[in-house]
Amino acid sequence: MPLHEAAYGIDDFYAPEHLSSVVRADLAALAPFLPNGTVAGLDVCHLQCHIGTDTLSLVRAGARVTGVGFSPAALASAAGLAKRLGLEATWVETDVLDARAAVSGDFDLVYTSIGTINWLPDLGRWAGQIAGLLRAGGTFHIRDGHPVLYALDEHADGLRLRHPYFGHGEPQVWDEESTYAGDGTVNHSRTYQWAHPLSDIINALIGAGLHILRVDEGATLPWRFSPRMVEVPDGFAWPDVERDLVPCTYTIIARKP
Repeated sequence: MPLHEAAYGIDDFYAPEHLSSVVRADLAALAPFLPNGTVAGLDVCHLQCHIGTDTLSLVRAGARVTGVGFSPAALASAAGLAKRLGLEATWVETDVLDARAAVSGDFDLVYTSIGTINWLPDLGRWAGQIAGLLRAGGTFHIRDGHPVLYALDEHADGLRLRHPYFGHGEPQVWDEESTYAGDGTVNHSRTYQWAHPLSDIINALIGAGLHILRVDEGATLPWRFSPRMVEVPDGFAWPDVERDLVPCTYTIIARKP
């Protein structure tokens, strides 16, 4: 986890009011759909919480938060950060596809954001966990890299398609020692990712009984997907002449009736 702790700007969190840039953006998108426009006082379940920077940002925004992740090392890092910051959160180690069975209680908000469902093979099961975790009237939020973005060749000189947009259930296998978080190397180099078109994501949530409230698409990312991306005030984006040609993120907000 040291590579990830460095890449996620852990030191910034020692400033008492600091929230991750991901959570700041997501709270603004969620505000019209939350009681009083805030997560303050709400029970929140953060799925695929990783090392907890976004989880603890939600705590700082006033929520009671349960962070769910599959990696014991990542959760230990999250718990250690929470202790150092004097923040309270509950941590649950489980596969996100088994979250309902592992997590106690139900929630006003189930939250997930950035770099999540491309690791999952089964969106129907994923959406079922979300519906099961929400109490009646509860809200679900996801913001993630756009499937069109993930179909691009990140090393090409221009916007060139390389990877499948329609995954058809088959994983893409990557065997690379480098990591998206920093310049170091990892011990376990093989990873599996699944392409999920936007229609599959939306239809999985509808199939689980959730009502879609809003869908948005964005032109910036909180990480540099391609070396050609340029830094902008709220993250990274394609050069000006390409910025309107391809979406970088999508956001979906849904509600359990």
